[in-house]
Formats: sequence, structure tokens, C-alpha cells
Amino acid sequence: MGYEAIPPPHPGASFMSQIDLPPLWTPPLAAAPPRSLCTDCGVSRMENPKACGAACQFIKPDYAAAEAHVHGRARDPARPDEMFFGPFRRMVRAKMAKPLAGAQWTGITTRIGERLLETGAVEAVLTMAPDPDDIWRPVPVLVTRAEGMAQCRGMRMGYAPLLALLEPARAKGIRKLAVIGIPCQVYALRKLEAELGFEKIYVVGTPCSDNTTTQSFHTFLDLLSEEPDSITYLEFRADYHVELRFKDGRVREVPFLQLPISKLPPDFFPLTCRTCVDYTNVLADITVGYMGGQGEQWLLVRNERGEELLGLLGDEVVTTTPGSAGKRQGAVKGFLANVERAAGGLPLRRMPDWLRPIVSWLMPRIGPRGLEFARARVEMKAVETVLHLRRNEPRRMRAMVPPHVWKLVEPYGLKPADDELPRSPDGP
Repeated sequence: MGYEAIPPPHPGASFMSQIDLPPLWTPPLAAAPPRSLCTDCGVSRMENPKACGAACQFIKPDYAAAEAHVHGRARDPARPDEMFFGPFRRMVRAKMAKPLAGAQWTGITTRIGERLLETGAVEAVLTMAPDPDDIWRPVPVLVTRAEGMAQCRGMRMGYAPLLALLEPARAKGIRKLAVIGIPCQVYALRKLEAELGFEKIYVVGTPCSDNTTTQSFHTFLDLLSEEPDSITYLEFRADYHVELRFKDGRVREVPFLQLPISKLPPDFFPLTCRTCVDYTNVLADITVGYMGGQGEQWLLVRNERGEELLGLLGDEVVTTTPGSAGKRQGAVKGFLANVERAAGGLPLRRMPDWLRPIVSWLMPRIGPRGLEFARARVEMKAVETVLHLRRNEPRRMRAMVPPHVWKLVEPYGLKPADDELPRSPDGP
């Protein structure tokens, strides 16, 4: 894959003392067996591919139990935002005082990884790097020296079997590990964590709602620009714009409403991503995203280990209180109507072309912003989950829709039928 492999350790010697480790390492990976509703998190490529049955969030997830196990408590009804975002100690808006060059935002996730390695808190960081032949294709790597984190900056699009590297890492003697992953990877990691045998695992989560294959993403880039190969950066921002950067330094901003969504195939986003209930990566120790950031990053420090991760940055990071403005209900209702109209494909935006620039100008000014934007996106994902499962996989409703999701969609008229609720231990 273009990343260096490391030799096996000498018998009797400690892992970290005997090998001059390369900054990035990825071993050969086993082929993935066919799976339905699969994002190829990597578990199916492990020694026991049947572990998917217990680990996968798309089979029979139990978020309430998992959250209580990881964070020591359930979501607190007295803290309404936990119903949207999962358990957290505090939320902050944040940025690096000196942004890291080439970072997707200011480099908070990258710097956390660097500090973990610099301080010796971990022996490796498991994350994604770009494929040497395609900057948009993610490749799972173990980063073993702080300088290697620079190669992992930026956004990738596509499936990548991150967790397949857990067993090779353990076999090489790594005992203290950090994992930077998206929700479906983190859920499976937490389900397997106890049996993996690591001394300590730190988990940095990034939000995710919609993924696609790298090949399909290139189709999207082709529609966005006549020079798709010159695009070096793409980001969906909380101000209702997509930001593009080009090799020659140009920057272009495209309003959401002017994106070529209607030209994409109906299966551009797979059913897994359209039925994911964990946008905010609730099982991470710290979630590093953008939705509630209003131009900066948005951090959810979820537990004591998350506090430790943020504390590694010291005064390198500047934090402020998140803001919130606008009302989300109208946007969510409009999204629900579009999903229903789409007949199983991508949400449609039925709006005259002349009106789009006007609405695009208004949305960042009067639409939901900050935490209200984040709440809106979580509710939209909950709506999308219910509607797409009802249409495509109704028999999975009982297992795949947690109780907190039904609470999120109830204000929009979506209520569970009897056969859509989880079976009680004593019932049918």
C-alpha cells in the first residue's frame, strides 16, 4: 500500500526498545467476506469474522448498555442535549491557537495523536492515511511516531477496514493504543475491547453520517468541478456551504442547495449510512467534529479519558462556549418531506432554480446555527433511519432503532408500530 512494514520482534525483548519503527505501518489485509448492511469496519477481516454478529451496529446494537459501560452512566434526561448527542461532561467550541498546515480544520485531532505519541501515553495511533495513488481513498495505518501523524491529515471518503489492524498491532507487542475512527468503527471496537487484550485504548471519534465508495466520491467531484483532479480539500461546513480548495490555491464555496445532488445515483449513499443512528460517535472518549462549532471545531468531552486527551493540548487549544441560534423544526420537517418524496433514493430538493440563490443566502443567517444546527442534523438522521428501514428492511426495525431515536422523531409524527419495537423478554 506504500507504507512500510516492520519486522517481528526478537524473542524476550520489549517491543518499544528493540525496533526502530517506521512512522506509518500497514500490514497486508485479508479479503472481506460478503456482508449485507456492512461498512467494512474491519472486523470481518479479523481472525474470527463471526465476531461481526456481536460487534456490528447494524445487527442488534444496544447503545444504552454500551454508553453506560464506556461512560459509567446513561443519557441524563435532565440534560436535554444528551438526548441528541449522547453522554458528555462538557461541550466546547475549539480551535488550535496555531492551526496545523494541511489540517482539515485547525488540526485538533492530528495534534491529539501527536501528543499521545510524544508523551508516551500510547505506542501507536490507529487511524487513516491517504492511499499513495489516490488522496481520497482511506488506508488504515498504525502511526508509531509523532511525525507520522502529519501524513494522516485531511478528509478521506470511502470504506476502510480500520479494525483489521487491531490483531496485527497486538501481535507486534503494542499494548497502549489510540484509535481515531468513525461511529461504526468505534461501536465495534467497544464491543470487542475487553477481549482484545490491550492495556489501554484511547478513542478519538469523529462524527459521520454519510459515506460512500471512493469511486462514487470521484463521481461527485466530477460534478462539482471541471477540474476534479485539482481538488485537494473538501469540507461540508455548518454555514450551509461546501468548501473546495484547489492545487493552485483557489478556494470555492458552494451552497448546499446548489450541490448537484439530483444528478447522483440513488444508491450513492448506501443503506448503512442512511440508517446509522450514531452521527455524533457517542462511544468515543472525545468527539471532535464541526456541527456545533460555527466556523470552529466542536468538541464533546465524554468521560475522564476524554478530559485527559483534551488536556494534552494545554494552551495550544483555545476553547469557548458553543453558541446556538435559529429554529430547527422547519428544516427537519422539510427534510422529512423530501426523504418521503425520494422513494428510497436521495432526498430531493424541489425548488425553482431562481429561488435557490435567495434561500442559500438566507439559510446561514436565519436557519439553525451552532448547537441548533447540530440538533437538526441528528434529528434528520433519526428521521432518515426510520423512513429508509421501513421501506427497505422493515424486519430490522425492532433491532436497529434504539428507544432514544423514537423520542427524537416523535415530534415529527413518526411513531413505532407494535412490530417495530424491541421484543420484551417476556413478550413476543
